[in-house]
Amino acid sequence: MDWPHDPDGEEGSEGKRKYGHAVLAKKIDEEEDFPLSAAEYVEEYGDHPVRIDYETVVSVEEIFDNVDREEFADFVEFHRELGRAMREAGYWFYEGAETFVGADA
Repeated sequence: MDWPHDPDGEEGSEGKRKYGHAVLAKKIDEEEDFPLSAAEYVEEYGDHPVRIDYETVVSVEEIFDNVDREEFADFVEFHRELGRAMREAGYWFYEGAETFVGADA
C-alpha cells in the first residue's frame, strides 16, 4: 500500500519507532479533541500507517474496523476501546504482567 508518509520516518514516528497505540494517541490533543468522533478521526487519519510489529503495518482505518464506539468522551475511553479493538483484531501482542508474574507457581 502507498502510505501518505513513511511509518518509520519523521512524520510517522517523530524520530523514534512507535507502535500501535502510541501512533494513534499522538494524533490527539487530550485537552482539545474530546469528545472525539470515531468517524471524524478515521476521516482525517484513516489512510495513515500504524506499525503493529517489526514487520506489520496497517492503516488507522483497518484498526477502526473493530471499534464499536462512535464517540469517545475522554482519552482513557479512547485508549480502552482502541486496546480492545486491537486485541480483537490480533494487533496487540502484549500478554500482560500476569503471564510473567507468578507463572511458575
